[in-house]
Amino acid sequence: MPTQPRRPAGMLAFSLVWAGQIVSVLATNMTGFAITIWVYERTHSATALGLAQVFFITPYLLVTPLVGIMVDRYNRKMMMMLSDLGAGLATVGLLVLQSQGRLEIWHLYAANLMTGTFNSFQWPAYSAAISTMVPKEQLGRANGMMSLVEIGPGVIAPLLAGALLPFIHLTGILLIDVTTFVTAIAVLLAVYVPQPPVTEAGREGRGGILKEALYGFRYIFARPSLLGLQLVFMTGNLMAGLAYTVLAPMILARTSNNGVIFGTVQSVGAIGGVIGGIAMGAWGGFRRRVHGVLIGWALSSLLGQVVIGLGRGPWLWIPGAFIAYFFVPLIDGSNQAIWQSKVAPDVQGRVFAARRLIAWLTTPISPLIAGPLADFVLEPGMREGGGLTGAFGWLVGTGPGAGMALLIIVTGLLAMTVGVSGYLFSAVRNAEDILPDHDAGPATAAPAAAN
Repeated sequence: MPTQPRRPAGMLAFSLVWAGQIVSVLATNMTGFAITIWVYERTHSATALGLAQVFFITPYLLVTPLVGIMVDRYNRKMMMMLSDLGAGLATVGLLVLQSQGRLEIWHLYAANLMTGTFNSFQWPAYSAAISTMVPKEQLGRANGMMSLVEIGPGVIAPLLAGALLPFIHLTGILLIDVTTFVTAIAVLLAVYVPQPPVTEAGREGRGGILKEALYGFRYIFARPSLLGLQLVFMTGNLMAGLAYTVLAPMILARTSNNGVIFGTVQSVGAIGGVIGGIAMGAWGGFRRRVHGVLIGWALSSLLGQVVIGLGRGPWLWIPGAFIAYFFVPLIDGSNQAIWQSKVAPDVQGRVFAARRLIAWLTTPISPLIAGPLADFVLEPGMREGGGLTGAFGWLVGTGPGAGMALLIIVTGLLAMTVGVSGYLFSAVRNAEDILPDHDAGPATAAPAAAN
């Protein structure tokens, strides 16, 4: 038998990759903060900033099904490196243009298009790779650590970038970002990332581009337990999206546009997410992971989102935001561990890409519902003499922001109900018993070559 290369493997390898990623994402967030300031200083246009987001997120929706195919077909470590390399090259282009004084707004749009395309590889590739790198009993801990990559840099990056910008300017921030991309790729080169064995599910999913692109969706819809978990997330995400669409205007309306209070609420929420991620990384979550998903949704919604809506000042908004974000790593880490344990590794790229696409479909829907509902129904109804004040004035008060607070409370209660209702359906409640682990039976083939 060929011997494995003497490289860091298992939880050690994952921890090294995790460290490289958290530093890289921190620098990327610093770049995002610095570029936001750069764009606004030159355009004073919210539309310009919004277009930057459009150019970043559009590739996610367009190429995600194809990304899932590539993650399953090709070397997982290569896909992880491709994600970092593509985004890094876009930053290099911005650095060169900025250093020559030739950077323009449209260059940022082009860079965001490229970055969004390559970043669409990141979540499916890393999620699928974790399940082959980390022992099954460590998946909850590993996913808790990964939640810190998503949340943690959001606390530090604005402060760090704001402190450094006066001294090193945008050019220096971009240079830091490029350096961390190189570091993250070097770490990936140094560690051992096993390729998954070929399974029966993998053989069934082979075929043309269209067949493989649809395979992830067919896989989920053929398994009621996975579909049920996904519906919990879709509905919960929709409710949360409705609430957090109006969170900023609600706080600003109730504080006469006090940006300091709003920023404090945001920062404390991010800190709650970081502490929750650290706790999840140390603990690993409930032994029955479905409890982490359902209880996490219920507590985050009731003790976090509803408390925010009930608050009429920072004394409730701040603890509510902390609690709401504190439970996010428990919810995401537990759910991710279930999917990584149950879905065969050689089809996780396609299945996880389908999960991401389904979940993100709620992203453009929430603002389209929440905005008009708040502006034309709830806010007018909660003004003095409005039609809703008699029923709800005792709960949220009246005046600016009261209607949006009511929306946050109602959607929080609905999201809590979604979490609790999961226990009413055996397909969800007993998902871990109904679905066999992907490694429960004898291996159908030897693992592919290590890398």
